[in-house]
Amino acid sequence: MSRIDWLVLKRLGSRIGVTVFIFYGLIALVESLDAWRFNYVAEQNGFPMALLMLAMVAVKWTIKTLPVTVLMGAIIGLIDLKARHEMTVIKSSGISIWRIVRAPTIALLLITFFVVLTAETVSTMINRDLYPTPPGPTTQTPAGEIWLEQRSGDMRYVLMATGMEPGGSELHNVTAFMLNGADQERIEAPQARLENGEWVFPTAVARKPESGAMPLTDYRLPTSSTPAEISLKLSSTEDMTVFELAELLRRGVADSAIQSAATMRLIKLMALPLVLTGSLYIAFAFTAGYRRSSNFGPAVLYGIVLGFVVFVITEMADRAGSTGVLDPTFAAAGPALVAIVIGVTVLLYKEDGRA
Repeated sequence: MSRIDWLVLKRLGSRIGVTVFIFYGLIALVESLDAWRFNYVAEQNGFPMALLMLAMVAVKWTIKTLPVTVLMGAIIGLIDLKARHEMTVIKSSGISIWRIVRAPTIALLLITFFVVLTAETVSTMINRDLYPTPPGPTTQTPAGEIWLEQRSGDMRYVLMATGMEPGGSELHNVTAFMLNGADQERIEAPQARLENGEWVFPTAVARKPESGAMPLTDYRLPTSSTPAEISLKLSSTEDMTVFELAELLRRGVADSAIQSAATMRLIKLMALPLVLTGSLYIAFAFTAGYRRSSNFGPAVLYGIVLGFVVFVITEMADRAGSTGVLDPTFAAAGPALVAIVIGVTVLLYKEDGRA
């Protein structure tokens, strides 16, 4: 890279870094107000682990706000280049805006891939182990109970358990409620394992009002659910890393809703470099152009507003893709491509001398 590339990269990188750090501090401050969670983790794992939990939760939320923070930091960096007249000298030497934006784009793509594959992965794994559910009714099922609706052909039943092994392929203290007139209305067992498309109960008791209790051995209930699907049902896609999501989807998920949520989460993370590239181009489009006056207020305002619009559209597309309303690939990559197209279009319009 040339000295001009290093200069532009240093200015933009430092301003983006400071902006991200400020947002990180604000997010950590807000998260620290949750006294119950912090005290709970401190009592269970010690004060240092509570601080680590707080730091990792802030990292996760900071990654979510990167489209806006990168945009704001890039705008600040470009204004600094203009205030020092460095941008004027660079352009007067005959270097085009596409040559100027090349180095920041490459650096941003590399750093974002590192963030997705390492920082996001580490923060997700730590949060999953340390981030407890707040007290009170936060779900539609009682605390400490796991409910799974299962089916195989015409057979439908609901499993209720009070414990499980990691991944959900083995449940403890299980009760199966049959929903379509099976021979038994309720089956109780201390253990149930998912094996080859069946829930296997080594020992169980079948209960029916007119016949009473009847012991069962090696009882089996067929299911269309796979281990990957059960794992996703018993957790949130937000609590899974890129590698875990890719592995679960590779194994296959029968439930279309769960598959959409997992696919959306995976593609959204992989599309984050494109989203941030779009934010960078928007910053260049609304700030890097020639101006007779030193009033950057309107340009900065337009850029920030458009950045928030892109962020809102991205989150709305996330909800639509996770619920299956939109195709997950389109919902994840669409906003990123739109942001890039907007930035490139405005840059072309200004470089052509029409603005």
